[in-house]
Amino acid sequence: MELRHLRYFIAVAEELSFRAAATRLGVSQPPLSTQIQDLEYELKTQLFLRNKRRVELTAAGLAFRDHATAILAQVDEAAEQTHAIGQGQIGTLDLATTGSVLMGPLAGLIARFRLHVPEVQVRIREMPPLEQEAALHARKIDISFLRGPVGDPDLVTELAWEEKVGVALQQSHPLAVNERIELSELRNEQFVFLRVKNSRFARYLKECCIEAGFDPNITQQVVESYSLLSLVAAGLGVALVPEAAKEMLRPGVVYRALVEPAPIADVIMLYRSDRSAVVNRFLDETRAYFLVSP
Repeated sequence: MELRHLRYFIAVAEELSFRAAATRLGVSQPPLSTQIQDLEYELKTQLFLRNKRRVELTAAGLAFRDHATAILAQVDEAAEQTHAIGQGQIGTLDLATTGSVLMGPLAGLIARFRLHVPEVQVRIREMPPLEQEAALHARKIDISFLRGPVGDPDLVTELAWEEKVGVALQQSHPLAVNERIELSELRNEQFVFLRVKNSRFARYLKECCIEAGFDPNITQQVVESYSLLSLVAAGLGVALVPEAAKEMLRPGVVYRALVEPAPIADVIMLYRSDRSAVVNRFLDETRAYFLVSP
């Protein structure tokens, strides 16, 4: 028994006419009659009562109609679901990021994706950058959003959005009167910093300071960028932070841009080369989002 037998049977059962069913199916009547006869032979029972004036379903035909209708509905549902999965419209998407990245446009990107692809469940995990790379290799996450540089050649890197680094300092700080500050002007400051041993981004910022002519005096180290703002508010130092930190400023803390060329805080998407259809769909949505919403 094949699916076409069921489709042919349903057409005749609904039309109660071999001629009308053949027209509906786009086939000639003799092959349709042959297919129904083959089906009755396989089932070892008569499905239709036929005479020159009318066609009727037998009791067995009525029962088989219900089963055939349910089977075809399941087949259609399976085909639609399989197609949707193949197009990245159904499934789960595990994203990993850090708190400082969440302060930026990532929330708007996820909202757009959920609006366009509502059947995909998006799960966000906050974890340190090095753990994100390990989680990608372990297939615990699908895409990592983190600030460069990235040092794993086995993973694909793609720019998500560009961002500059500025300085967060107390509003009463003498340099706060300036719209822009030279990085070298901070040579005598105490710094609160991301934990250097755990963050490539922190090491990059330290190298930028050294290139500007000084080794930063790091007095406090934390795991997340938003913690830096609390330490600045407490008067424990100044902090080099991404532009997105402007959205999380504490009372009494201001953000000032750095004179170009300033350090960058670009956000990178990191993912495996053998990615799923859902990941591809999210990447396409991301690229479209930043074309219209830089």
